[in-house]
Order: sequence, then structure tokens, then C-alpha cells
Amino acid sequence: MPPAKSSFVCLPCRASYKQGNAGGRERRCPRCAKPLIGVGAAFAAPRRRDTAAWRTLSVLLNAGVRFGMGCCDGPGYRPRTLREMKERMVYAERNGEPYARALVRGRLYE
Repeated sequence: MPPAKSSFVCLPCRASYKQGNAGGRERRCPRCAKPLIGVGAAFAAPRRRDTAAWRTLSVLLNAGVRFGMGCCDGPGYRPRTLREMKERMVYAERNGEPYARALVRGRLYE
């Protein structure tokens, strides 16, 4: 069985790459040579022209959210629009919850 591959993204280029284990060395974008961000094995990249989706992804990654595979259910909930993102960030501010936790909640008002 081949080794598992994980996804890496370059936010300035809006590009995603699947790569195997690199032995701990830093990965660089083949287009712009900037460092790639490891996002996890369960990541599905948005289309390059979808600026709103890439903006949403940028906020998620900067908050520390990744797309790792869970045991059976995948990465769990991730907001897909800027509106969902704003709702969750307002919720986090009002309740004193870290952004990363509020962004991956399935339901806001449980």
C-alpha cells in the first residue's frame, strides 16, 4: 500500500497539492516558492476563481483549523461561506470561546 498523502495549499497562488512524507523539511510552492501550509488529508480545494471560498479558507487556516481525517466521519463541520464564518466569529466573541473551536462547531446554539 502506498504511503498516505496529505494536502498542502499556497494561499497567494490559490493552489493545492497532494504530497507524501517529506521527512520534516519545509515544502515550497512550485509557482511562487513561498512555504506551503499543511491542511490535512481530508481537504477539498475550492476552484481557483472562487475568491470568497479562498478568503474563507484563509480565515480558517489562520485560526488554526485543519482538515485532518477523523476515525470514521472525516474532518467534521467547516464553514463554507463568509456569512457562516462571521456568524461563528460573533458567537465566539460573545461567549469568550476561541475562534478555532467556534469555527468547527456543528451547531452554534446547543
